[in-house]
Amino acid sequence: MAKVRWGLLVTGGYANVATIANAASETTEFVAVATGDAEEARAYARAHGIPRSHASFEELLADDEVEAVFVALHPVDHVEWAVKALRAGKHVLCEKPLGLSVEDVEKVFDAAEAAGRQAIEGVMFRHHPQTRLAQKLVAEGRIGDLMYVYAACTAAVPPDYFRRERALGGGSMLDLGVFALSAVRAFAGNPTRVYAEAVHRGPEAADHSFTASLRLPNGVLGQFVVGQDVARGDFLHVVGTKGRVVVHSPWFGGAEPVELDLQGPVPLLESQKEYFPVDPEDEFRLGEPFPISRIQFDEISTALANGTALPFGREEAVDQARAVTALLESSATAKPVELL
Repeated sequence: MAKVRWGLLVTGGYANVATIANAASETTEFVAVATGDAEEARAYARAHGIPRSHASFEELLADDEVEAVFVALHPVDHVEWAVKALRAGKHVLCEKPLGLSVEDVEKVFDAAEAAGRQAIEGVMFRHHPQTRLAQKLVAEGRIGDLMYVYAACTAAVPPDYFRRERALGGGSMLDLGVFALSAVRAFAGNPTRVYAEAVHRGPEAADHSFTASLRLPNGVLGQFVVGQDVARGDFLHVVGTKGRVVVHSPWFGGAEPVELDLQGPVPLLESQKEYFPVDPEDEFRLGEPFPISRIQFDEISTALANGTALPFGREEAVDQARAVTALLESSATAKPVELL
């Protein structure tokens, strides 16, 4: 299979992750980069072994060698440049969040359909085999009836990190909460009611801590907590009537196996645990840097090269944006928000 030739629109750090992770990819090749500044773009291209740099984003979108574009800009710029890339005839992978409203997300997919191109929101962990393994265990009924989904994603991010800035589309919900929310939805569907609380440093500041409770179909409940000023802590627990699935490193991948913890014959005293290695034959080459990003690009590039459907599209991105909007509204009003 010929590699898909990607261009990078860069102001965010995730572009660095992508270029490093895919340096030896068999499906993905980064052939051009633009940062908005000609000298910065040349330096970036030299540092990452990218053949061409461009003085502007528009110049990269006019590059005929570029088949697909990774939009790794500030969140407030995602929709504008995703739409422009699609109209220029490029497929688009846009770093999360794709848009800051349902209307913005719809605009991206309208542009994709009009151009006959593909668009996808970049939520890396949804592509990882450990996520799909956990989903398989739940779907097989190994934990009984699904009851709860708990998730956390916390970190102490640098004080000048752009994803802290409200004006740039930052804050802990839009930075980290999209992972936890997407996980709850992946196992339990779309919420019907949400309630959220956020902590801000000031009235104009973005949230730096965020917690949410979600009512989900079939009587399932979800909860998550995220924060940008907190010790590193990631987990995902999917809990049923007979046991739970535990993913110890759910968002960025890791060597820990997916854990299935079943309730034993004496509740609270005994349990029976099974462990499911995610890469029994070293399929994911965990020694590589940022393997989860390579897995994401491998899946997307393969689909683009073969002309097959991408794993996530309009419906997934719109449903995610609708839930994010409801959570932010709830945190602003201190009231539950109903979703139809």
